[in-house]
Amino acid sequence: MKVGRGARGLEVGEEDDPSGGGGGVDAVPPPKRRRAAAPAAGAGGSRRVQAEASPLQRLFHACRAVFRGPGTVPAPDEVDLLCSMLDRMKPEDVGLSAAQEFFRNRDVSEGAPLIKNTTLYESENFTMVIFFLPRNAIIPLHDHPGMTVFSKLLIGALHIRSYDWVDPEPASCGGGSSGDQCKLFRDPDISFSQAVLSSPSCILLCANTADLGRLVIVAVRLAKRVVNGFYTAPCDTSVLYPTTGGNLHRFRAVAPCAILDIIGPPYSTKDGRDCTYYAAIPYSRQSTRNGAAADLSGVDEEGRRLSWLKETVPRQLRMRNIRYGGPPISDDDDE
Repeated sequence: MKVGRGARGLEVGEEDDPSGGGGGVDAVPPPKRRRAAAPAAGAGGSRRVQAEASPLQRLFHACRAVFRGPGTVPAPDEVDLLCSMLDRMKPEDVGLSAAQEFFRNRDVSEGAPLIKNTTLYESENFTMVIFFLPRNAIIPLHDHPGMTVFSKLLIGALHIRSYDWVDPEPASCGGGSSGDQCKLFRDPDISFSQAVLSSPSCILLCANTADLGRLVIVAVRLAKRVVNGFYTAPCDTSVLYPTTGGNLHRFRAVAPCAILDIIGPPYSTKDGRDCTYYAAIPYSRQSTRNGAAADLSGVDEEGRRLSWLKETVPRQLRMRNIRYGGPPISDDDDE
């Protein structure tokens, strides 16, 4: 999901010290760099031995080679490489400790749990960020347009539900400009429990609001569920792609958790990669008019896995960016 200022529907705070009183997130001080001792001089003279790169530094170099900018997707062997490196990552590798108490008990009166994030590195090609979710915190269902995302659960337990679009590039669903593919029947008795088929994977939900004297139209798209399960650290890295692997996902913290995400390319409003949030409407609760039901029956044989997704703005999402206090990352070419 989008981090930093300007994310739609987010309460984004100023940077604060992870060790301060704002959230109980304490980063372990970065380890001091030690210079490796030089070996005894031999026939070839003394030779400087450089200290071995940290796991985080090696991961960074691999990411820089794998993520080549918008419009590219890592090759299978590159995915395997990053997954193998992330699978071996430990909380201590990013300055965290599994024994730490990351989040203080939250008073119910404080409202939605505050989710924190810290950016380890960001460029035009990829970003590395850690999300800290207190117990019961939820990152609502959201998309990753044109992105490949690696997620590594470092600490805690998480429930993930994800979807892919049935049709990644459906016909226009806005009505009025898409010709015969998008027809709106303004029946006086139409309601949200009824729908008009726009395409096999896109419909228009309509509500006749008599009290307001107008018709409300909501476009929704058909999505199939990919993941619906619980994960506890340590566990394997999960990967989503631009059109597969569960590009739209929702996180719910079963226990306080920390998630390392590598996102490439990053969100960018100016480049058409904005973060959009969705609400899921169970497929079984929808009925269609004008013979649409017959058309929808062949979309997916497992009807229980289908949902209609409509855009929404989350009102219970609170997120704040905090300073990263873990091991540094060097982007020098000679490192």
